[in-house]
Amino acid sequence: MKTQIKSIRPFIGAKNYTISRQFYKDFGFEEIKTSEKMSYFKLGDFGFYLQDAHIKDWIDNTMVFLEIDNVEEHLSNLKKRNLEEKYNGVKISEINYNDWGKEYFVHDPSVILWHVGAFKKP
Repeated sequence: MKTQIKSIRPFIGAKNYTISRQFYKDFGFEEIKTSEKMSYFKLGDFGFYLQDAHIKDWIDNTMVFLEIDNVEEHLSNLKKRNLEEKYNGVKISEINYNDWGKEYFVHDPSVILWHVGAFKKP
């Protein structure tokens, strides 16, 4: 019997849980509180768990790839939300064009690195 995967939900930590929760809501995710120290953030059928846990080595080395359809449109819409001005440490790059596709980068308030991109179609 072949197992059907329904989702993969990474766990990420936060230096300041309250600020990170608001950041991800402003980013466009919907929050579902699961406990006092953890929330599930989702966009459509996909999401991740945000924990009220600051383990420096873990957070400093966390990267997440968010695959989307339209990188240019997504970046334009995200920049309109002024996240870099609202949150200390948040950085949003311009688009990098690679052999495999394109991406831009977002550092969240905890400095977790998000790769937001799209793969080239074969």
